[in-house]
Amino acid sequence: MSERSPEPQTVLLRRGEVHSPADPFATAMVVERGQVAWVGSEGAADAFADGVDEVLDLDGALVTPAFTDAHVHTTSTGLALTGLDLSDAPSLDAALALVRDFTAARPNDRVLLGHGWDASRWAGGRPPTRAELDEATGGRPLYLSRIDVHSAVVTTALLDMASLGPVDGPLTADVHHAVRATALGSVAPAQRVEAQRAALAHAASLGIGTVHECAGPEISSEDDFTGLLRLSGEEPGPRVVGYWAEQDVEKARELGAVGAAGDLFVDGALGSHTACLHQPYTDAGHTGTAYLDAAAVAAHVVACTEAGLQAGFHAIGDAAVTTVVDGVRAAAEKLGLARVRAARHRVEHAEMLTPETIAAFAELGLTASVQPAFDALWGGEEGMYAQRLGVDRARSLNPFAALLRAGVPLAFGSDSPVTPLDPWGTVRAAAFHHTPEHRVSARAAFTAHTRGGWRAVGRDDAGVLVPGAPADYAVWRTDELVVQAPDDRVARWSTDPRSGTPGLPDLTPGHDLPVCLRTVVGGRTVFVRPGE
Repeated sequence: MSERSPEPQTVLLRRGEVHSPADPFATAMVVERGQVAWVGSEGAADAFADGVDEVLDLDGALVTPAFTDAHVHTTSTGLALTGLDLSDAPSLDAALALVRDFTAARPNDRVLLGHGWDASRWAGGRPPTRAELDEATGGRPLYLSRIDVHSAVVTTALLDMASLGPVDGPLTADVHHAVRATALGSVAPAQRVEAQRAALAHAASLGIGTVHECAGPEISSEDDFTGLLRLSGEEPGPRVVGYWAEQDVEKARELGAVGAAGDLFVDGALGSHTACLHQPYTDAGHTGTAYLDAAAVAAHVVACTEAGLQAGFHAIGDAAVTTVVDGVRAAAEKLGLARVRAARHRVEHAEMLTPETIAAFAELGLTASVQPAFDALWGGEEGMYAQRLGVDRARSLNPFAALLRAGVPLAFGSDSPVTPLDPWGTVRAAAFHHTPEHRVSARAAFTAHTRGGWRAVGRDDAGVLVPGAPADYAVWRTDELVVQAPDDRVARWSTDPRSGTPGLPDLTPGHDLPVCLRTVVGGRTVFVRPGE
């Protein structure tokens, strides 16, 4: 492949495999002024060779639409990439050792920030105590979010900074929100921009062309949100579509958000025992935490619909999902179903669904913004879901196939830093769900992670390589392409033109995932792998 050059107006890509429904056997593509101008065969590409500014020899590489990650916390992702990441800590002792090392390496940080611990995977199943963290940090302020970011453990010094008394055990709900605001408020502007650049650069290196930033007053800050939108508009990198999770609709509009949506919490998370359930947790004598009721949901949906903005809610537990459905239905009764459907309101996570709530999503036109990596990390009979809910309830989680059969639009994401930015891993997770009846084809999963994210923001013309679409694409080094047979077995790519199906990499567990060589957003190169 050619070296990176100044941005040309017109580019011809040839001698590769172009994933395009316009021509399932395309080997070449022309990009002009930020849009796809043509896709077709190698022989036909000769007609364009003299009229372009650059010819990119793909040397057999695969070209696909760039991925869209429909749920990201960009600054927190960058802080995890550049700071203390406990997601791979195999034990409590190992986690405490990492805290000690990080403390020694960051003598000037006003507050030490870390993320990713998951006590459910440690022997003994308990998180570090406040006393252990006080000892490991030498008494400095420390904030350590659990992997689901819905609880945290902290030091006494941070509690003092937040004007809170001594609290032991993982912090949840309002206390957690208070210490998180204090901790993130300590991040200097330069450190915040550094983290945002790191996150966006990492996303670009993985073939991600767009991220949906899910911000809000309980998650980040107004300055963080507007700074990120400004950064993405001024520097090359993935597109950032902003959601602001507050019931103040005008505030969301003023900040530049496309919706008063994202992590507008109806409940919490299963790992932190704060997702709101109809029946108690198997390992706890309660049903979690409810933050909004159906009346509040209805009022917000009405306000957003009338303002021409998307509404959206974080809902994981079955009781929380029911609350959202009841509220959106009440809004539809007031405004009319067609008007509510046209607004394409969203539900983030939507893990515990029933046939009734799935049918309601389809009826109300709700987009399910979901994270298949959650099942890969926490599913299965020995996983965290089974610990919290019991095996039978755990098997019902994340029913992607049922959602698709009902006609519910799916948009895939990571919820990074909860799970890493990993688009091909996400597609694999959906295709090889722990519960076989919830699996979807690799093709359907790929669509949900590319075109699905664009549709979730009201764009039906993007996320696909056809003439007229935005030139957001990625180039991949991968093995031979395959398609899934009707019985879900993986077969070699048929050359029968009647199939009309472009191939995808073989994502069977054990196979290497594709490696991103180049990412282009709006015709502008934002990543080239060194040496390519």
